[in-house]
Amino acid sequence: MRTYTPKDNVQAKSYYTDRFWVAPQVAKSAVSDDAVFAADLEAIKAKFDVLDAYIQVEQMVVMINANDNYAVLELLKNECEYTQLSEMSAIDWLATEGKFEIFYQMLSMSKRKRIRIKCKIGEKEAIQSVEKLFRSADWSEREMYDMFGVVVNNHPFMKRILMPEDWEGFPLRKTYPLQGDEFAAWYEVDRIFGKEAREIIGPENRDPARIDRYDTKRFSRLGHEVPFGTDISQGEPDTPLVYQEQEGVFMIDKFDAQKSVVISDRHR
Repeated sequence: MRTYTPKDNVQAKSYYTDRFWVAPQVAKSAVSDDAVFAADLEAIKAKFDVLDAYIQVEQMVVMINANDNYAVLELLKNECEYTQLSEMSAIDWLATEGKFEIFYQMLSMSKRKRIRIKCKIGEKEAIQSVEKLFRSADWSEREMYDMFGVVVNNHPFMKRILMPEDWEGFPLRKTYPLQGDEFAAWYEVDRIFGKEAREIIGPENRDPARIDRYDTKRFSRLGHEVPFGTDISQGEPDTPLVYQEQEGVFMIDKFDAQKSVVISDRHR
């Protein structure tokens, strides 16, 4: 019988666990310690429910209800001078909480302050688009949908932005294998050549750490290039190195491979 592996987080690969080790935590402080943040928090509390608020790494973090995301960001932009949305995305907490955490990273140039607005939604729930407030949210919301499967309501073009439209699964969920699943391994072969070519071509190599010394179909050694599929088990020829920058870019000198030196002491 095969060893059971948890399916709720297939990306976690712990090779050694110290049961006495405690993960370090970033220190939190009260919002009242900063007068600017305290005023901004009071402005939010006057109109919306605040589930949690604190200062961490010199920025205020505020947890709100997901239904208030658009209105809170509108308040911060128009009344609190947080005019830039520098980043937004999601975090997969489905295994532990059954929810996604959505965060909005905002910046006020006039106050020189940063604030992070967070909210949580269920796997089958949707979030309101803030693209009308911040154009920077356009592609970020599409990427969040593409990578996590978080649906964004009222987005002007809610389609995948990185993966093909017919791709199965969401690559940044913890339930998605780091090297892709079986569908990913055969996707390009099936799309380009058809499933009948599977036995001829084989699955795509999706292991970034894999190196095959004698594979000339997927790898090539710099300075020892050979035609596709050549057998190099008995050796391979040297090919001259030609640099694109040579005689074309100011202050780029010609490198002579014959004058190179192999360092014997790698620790120097």
